[in-house]
Amino acid sequence: MQSSINYIGVDISKSFFDVAIKNGQTYAYYKFDNNPEGFEALLKVVPAEGVVVMEASGPYYLRLANYLTKQAIGVSVVNPLVIRRFCQMRLARVKTDKKDSMMIAEYGHIEKPALWQPPQEHVIALQQMETLLHNVRKEYTTVSNQLESFRSSGMLNQGLEQLITKELEHKQELIDKLTHQMEELAQKHYASMLADLESIPGLGRKTAIMLIVLSGGFSRFSNYRKLSSYIGLCPRIFESGTSLKGKARICKMGMSRIRAMLYLCSWSAKRYNKACHQLYGRLLAKGKGKKVALIAVANKLLKQAFAIATKQTMYNENYLIKSCF
Repeated sequence: MQSSINYIGVDISKSFFDVAIKNGQTYAYYKFDNNPEGFEALLKVVPAEGVVVMEASGPYYLRLANYLTKQAIGVSVVNPLVIRRFCQMRLARVKTDKKDSMMIAEYGHIEKPALWQPPQEHVIALQQMETLLHNVRKEYTTVSNQLESFRSSGMLNQGLEQLITKELEHKQELIDKLTHQMEELAQKHYASMLADLESIPGLGRKTAIMLIVLSGGFSRFSNYRKLSSYIGLCPRIFESGTSLKGKARICKMGMSRIRAMLYLCSWSAKRYNKACHQLYGRLLAKGKGKKVALIAVANKLLKQAFAIATKQTMYNENYLIKSCF
């Protein structure tokens, strides 16, 4: 039964992980190495009907999550920012690995998060390629800006300029290669979905691929609101009593890269996407700022993408896409 589930908190890092297991009103704590020996030691203390809850801490959680799943142990993987907000709500002031594992367990008992399913190999490959691509692009921008700065001084050594230019050429080749490989992999596994997403006016191929990567082919989220929250496009309104009126802001509990991509897409969508164009006009007519309206358009694009991907259909401006709740 649901009430008999014991949610076990795991705070994991590169070398080790802390474990908190609730026993009545108290917690038992353990610390294990983040390796196969530590995984086996954890199995010995996991109680019956136990579900292990951990944060999606970079790549460090993946080996343990996969191992536990193969051992028929339930696993829930939670966005670290969700845990952070939970701790703030609980007024947790102490920040230690031991305390973190206890708060993760508390989150499990209160929120009862959904069970995690191991991602397919091509999903992991796409995620890793996207991360590397992002980092290489950042490096390219940094080196390019540095070169421009050196040139502006009027005293750039010719040999150094050649070295930097070659480095930029190498990084651009890597960017092009990664972009091509991601497109090939996405086309191989998500050809139909990719075509459907690209039919949305304003949504380009790179953004469509990024959405597929983040959502695991739109399989990780049961409705678009959860995906919007994960990405960080859902609005938060700050109000207190009648004297203080705060502005609506996006919560930013997600990934800045995809938010930026969707925001850029909103500029085109407000012109060529019927629903987005109408939304943008309504918000401006109500006195909303252009940036607020564009963020709303970005969220509308995400809503359309979720509906189209999950319904496996092409975009049709005359068809009102109902919310997928």
